[in-house]
Amino acid sequence: MSIAPVVVEVGLGDRTYDILIGSGLLARAGAEIARRLPGMRAAVVTDANVAAAHLAALQASLETGGIQTAVITLPPGEKTKSFAHLEEVVDGVLAAKLERGDIVIAFGGGVIGDLAGFAAGIVRRGMNFVQIPTSLLAQVDSSVGGKTGINSPRGKNLVGVFHQPKLVLADTGVLDTLPIREFRAGYAELAKYGLIDRPEFFAWLEENWAKVFAGGPERAQAIAEACRAKADVVARDEFETGDRALLNLGHTFGHALEAATQYDGSRLVHGEGVAIGMALAYRFSSRLNLASPDDAARVESHLRAVGLPWRIADIPGELPDAEALLAFITQDKKVSRGALTFILTRGIGQAFIAKDVPASEVLSFLRENHPKESDRR
Repeated sequence: MSIAPVVVEVGLGDRTYDILIGSGLLARAGAEIARRLPGMRAAVVTDANVAAAHLAALQASLETGGIQTAVITLPPGEKTKSFAHLEEVVDGVLAAKLERGDIVIAFGGGVIGDLAGFAAGIVRRGMNFVQIPTSLLAQVDSSVGGKTGINSPRGKNLVGVFHQPKLVLADTGVLDTLPIREFRAGYAELAKYGLIDRPEFFAWLEENWAKVFAGGPERAQAIAEACRAKADVVARDEFETGDRALLNLGHTFGHALEAATQYDGSRLVHGEGVAIGMALAYRFSSRLNLASPDDAARVESHLRAVGLPWRIADIPGELPDAEALLAFITQDKKVSRGALTFILTRGIGQAFIAKDVPASEVLSFLRENHPKESDRR
């Protein structure tokens, strides 16, 4: 007997859309898309790993729904979020002779979702867009809210547009095929929602994280709670002019670390960068006497328990010095007119936007936490 999916609504007026969460949704994708966007053709953008595991099932579902498709398959990994691969997707959509009212389907993790969404936002000045996220990170975070983009050598996600999907289909069953490292990386974004403003959710995760990893109702419950949290924020602040910036907890430090490793996924994937970034944000908040050291220790303890990195020293290989890390931070899009903006915290579930953070404080903190520089102090 099939279980009805959980439906979370992202309320954006006449652009409101649903997130469907549950096992077996891949088989229903064609019907769900055709019901909302009848008579459309589609370009499916995916990567080689997802294509090998799930593309045949999606194509069969789309065919059953009467949706003609072209497929664009890209290499996996963060380095795919580039101008070269954006051009490849745009050219593939145009080569398929898709019209403005047709659909770009992002079928993959956060990299594919960001890249395909950006292409959908600029081809023919904006096409319909559907997210079918296949990673935990994408299901709880990047597939929801309309942020799209690619990376620059100068920093992560510096080029992009806001372009909302028409539908998000989060099939929790496909997560069973994820490598454990990728699942853990997505879990960092899941825990983030508890650390921002849902302390009860974070406490629930501390008790139930193993069940979330194992699958079953706890997994769907956790994903739905994260999606509700993000949907609430996006509905209030679609274009990140206010408190949507809270969703970047851990990301300013994390993005700098990703750029410092040149987006080498063998060393650091996005969710791992966020995990380290959240631990650093809590520790930095403690250093500034904003939060208790006990809160930072609690966050670090939970990240360690689930097997995530939590300190800069956990990144393999050589890293640039603290000054270079600060330079990456100053390139981050959350910097305004040179003033450093961080998401800091007064405790578990008490994140806030801190503007005009002194660069000297950040540099001193980075030196204290840089494995080589702290050894020399």
